Amino acid sequence: MYLWITAAAAAYFVKGLCGFANTLVFTSILSFGASNASISPIDLLLGCPSNLILTWENRKNLDKKIWLPLAALVLAGSIPGAFMLKNVDVRAIKLVFGVAVVVIGSEMLLRDQSRKRGRSSGAALAVIGLTAGVLCGLFGVGALLAAYVSRVTDTDGSFKANISAVFITDNIFRIILYTALGLLTPDTVRTVLLLVPFALLGLFAGIKCSRCMNEKLVRKIATVLLILSGFSLILKNL
Repeated sequence: MYLWITAAAAAYFVKGLCGFANTLVFTSILSFGASNASISPIDLLLGCPSNLILTWENRKNLDKKIWLPLAALVLAGSIPGAFMLKNVDVRAIKLVFGVAVVVIGSEMLLRDQSRKRGRSSGAALAVIGLTAGVLCGLFGVGALLAAYVSRVTDTDGSFKANISAVFITDNIFRIILYTALGLLTPDTVRTVLLLVPFALLGLFAGIKCSRCMNEKLVRKIATVLLILSGFSLILKNL
């Protein structure tokens, strides 16, 4: 249980700091001793209050033109998912998306280091937004979603508000799905109740640190974590 407590505190510290990547940290710490079937439902339930808190904390930065279409795409991702999971190698899909995340994240890092931010192609953003929504809806993977939101927001608060609002939609859908599949058991709920105080402690510590840090540094950390998320997808599905 000590490892689970450490994983929850560390994962949600990163969540409070950057707005995402909690699943990357949580899974990476626990994957050596637990199965994904055990980890994912717990991370899902821990993520709900954190996303609600981040959305509320940054509610003034919510932009319905950003989060509403993406939320719709996340829900729509369940439709092709029923066919893709039966007829397509899921590992291959995740591998392709992992490469896309690394490429997009690297481009973002280089672009942020230059003085001129530049304008992104509307068509390119539409493609990224579509694939991000489908990937998040199918697998609960938010890396490409983070890449999209990062490109269409200019501040840390705006990024956190809009991506957290989309994650809330994903959380609700996946809770219903996991319940139907029998993945949310009484043992899962008991474990979550034990971990919630440590996750919230990490979350608020991360939020406080983000307020004390330079916003450009926070966005750079988020971009690096985004690239690491892509590499994680690639390595897990080779």
